[in-house]
Amino acid sequence: MDPIRRDILTTGAAATVTAAAPQVFAQQTDPGGPFRFYEKGDVRIRYQEVGSGFPLLCTPGGGLNSRISNWATAVINARDEFKSDFRCITMDQRNATGGESTGPIPVDDPWGAFADDQLGLMDHLGIHQFFFFGNCIGGSFALKLMERAPERVVAGVLSQPIGHRPESPDVMYDSSRDVWAKEFRERRPEVSMETIEKYLHNLYRVRPDFVYSVSREFVRNCKTPMLVLPDDTPAHAYQTAVDVASLAPNAEVTVYPWKYPPELKARTINRVRAFLKAHLPMPAARYIPMTAAH
Repeated sequence: MDPIRRDILTTGAAATVTAAAPQVFAQQTDPGGPFRFYEKGDVRIRYQEVGSGFPLLCTPGGGLNSRISNWATAVINARDEFKSDFRCITMDQRNATGGESTGPIPVDDPWGAFADDQLGLMDHLGIHQFFFFGNCIGGSFALKLMERAPERVVAGVLSQPIGHRPESPDVMYDSSRDVWAKEFRERRPEVSMETIEKYLHNLYRVRPDFVYSVSREFVRNCKTPMLVLPDDTPAHAYQTAVDVASLAPNAEVTVYPWKYPPELKARTINRVRAFLKAHLPMPAARYIPMTAAH
């Protein structure tokens, strides 16, 4: 081979390998393991699994931008904290910016669509019963799942749940419109702003005085065991967390504040672990093992 041509080919191949290496390395070293995809119709959900044992579906915070990468900065990284105890499953929520889950904008039943995605993933994995850990918007996901499939959610943890603030009633609507919607329309310009505003209205204004996804009456009659970890920020209304813990007949609540000092946070994480283990079904292995379906 001509020496000059050989050097060009060798240099080009090396450059290709070097450019590809960061992506390959990131896949291999991601703490959640490899990404996989579940598809149903025009919905495509990216998810990860780590650990073994009874299934724990854990959803990160971030509002409509709830995505796997958010665990890295979460107050409690449930995926990593509990992987030695449970089979932790996490996912990008549909249409989250920076995630890889996609689907239509479900204007008529947005909370139900999230529940369908989550239950569909569990079906795909052959899992009937599971625990649920929801951070931020995950608190509203948890309660919707308990309403939609009470026989499947064995127990739930609502960490820093979102909720209505009378002094700032549109905090979730406004932030979703100003941040998520702007980014979404850059990716999906065919979706009109009118459609997005209807979607956000049905998410945050139809039930504007509580957790958005379910009614107080439902929580009052919900028998699913739950542990509530209150927070107090513009999006995480302290009073909403207290109301959930007060209304639900089988709810427990942690101390507040619990994030600092580190020793208190560690005890809170241990309490979450103990709460979940205390509600393992009898026998503890009432779940279908992972198959090659995924």
